[in-house]
Amino acid sequence: MSPAAREAALRKVDDYLAASATKPFQQPGALVPFFEQLLHDKTPVHIIHWGDSHTAADEWTGGLRDQFRERFGDGGSGFSMAGHPFAGYRRLDARGGATPGWVSSGLRTGSGDGWFGLGGIGINTSRPGQSVFVQVECDHLEIQFLQQPGGGRLALYDYDQPLDDIPTDGELAPGFVRYATEPGPHRFMLKTLESKPVRLFGWVADKSTGITYEALGINGAEAILLLKWNESMLATYLQRRGPALIVLSYGTNEASDPLWHHESYREAFANVIERLRRAAPTASILVLGPGDRWTRTRKGWQLVAGIDDIIGQQQSVCREVGCVYWDARERMGGAGSIREWQVAGLAQADRVHFTTPGYRRLASVLFSDLMQLFEAYKKARTETTNQNTRDR
Repeated sequence: MSPAAREAALRKVDDYLAASATKPFQQPGALVPFFEQLLHDKTPVHIIHWGDSHTAADEWTGGLRDQFRERFGDGGSGFSMAGHPFAGYRRLDARGGATPGWVSSGLRTGSGDGWFGLGGIGINTSRPGQSVFVQVECDHLEIQFLQQPGGGRLALYDYDQPLDDIPTDGELAPGFVRYATEPGPHRFMLKTLESKPVRLFGWVADKSTGITYEALGINGAEAILLLKWNESMLATYLQRRGPALIVLSYGTNEASDPLWHHESYREAFANVIERLRRAAPTASILVLGPGDRWTRTRKGWQLVAGIDDIIGQQQSVCREVGCVYWDARERMGGAGSIREWQVAGLAQADRVHFTTPGYRRLASVLFSDLMQLFEAYKKARTETTNQNTRDR
């Protein structure tokens, strides 16, 4: 691409973003509980973001995390998945890995017993001497695992220092242990001690104040995947996190999935929202619609027509149940706009995913939209308080 063409495309993207900035949110009032926590909570404020490959790579979510931390303080990495559960999984603020003897369950199909924890994935082994590690900064650590009959023991280390032996044997249930740590950087490792089954879900690394932005993406995922996870386990772990804001970022994969038609998707998406509301009734829920997407056919590039219906059904559900909606496709310029993002170097050649600069641009746009609304809320709240004081 010539420099002139790229520069022209960048100007076009700027024009798109300027033109779509007037009303970025639908049902913005549903963010009030989240804004109240940002204003008053002295404990960490948790944001949990579930999604597909746009989330799994942690570029978009990482950009949002950086900006939230800069304004409200670093609360730690929060929940991150154990090991390296699939190719393409990444957390930029919680780098980890594992020995080769682990097998992942759950993933994009959700097949199996449904005991997949907060992130929809468990890693499993029955071999001794298998380990996972994570590098984080925190004041508190929690390890989440499956408690199961005959479960094996784990040894916990911080760098090379032994900290504890953790049994996972017991009645089938969500398992967790929590530790206070010295504030600062840590390299935690878990190692299996015997030939018994172990299933790990993830690490929770928190600080005493600040904000966490916890990215839980799975490549190829659709929103209905959350309905395949054990509801009581999901509720247990979600209640332990106590999120102020839940973000859902799905629709890219549903748009080309022949499984869905108008009513079936609407019902499924509503069921996802209902399940999360039952588990975390005080959390605000923000739905990010799918971005623009094209597909290559024998006739050349064509728009993925199914996105229109997916966006329409997500918007309908959000209006009905009082969730906030951010139309990512409209915000980036509308149908067909990803071509200019690609020419500008902000989207990849598949015209589905974005480049690192593209995801970071989206993060800045969304954060700016949220903060403009937050400032407007603070102003209105102050004016209301002052008026009430004068009326007394």
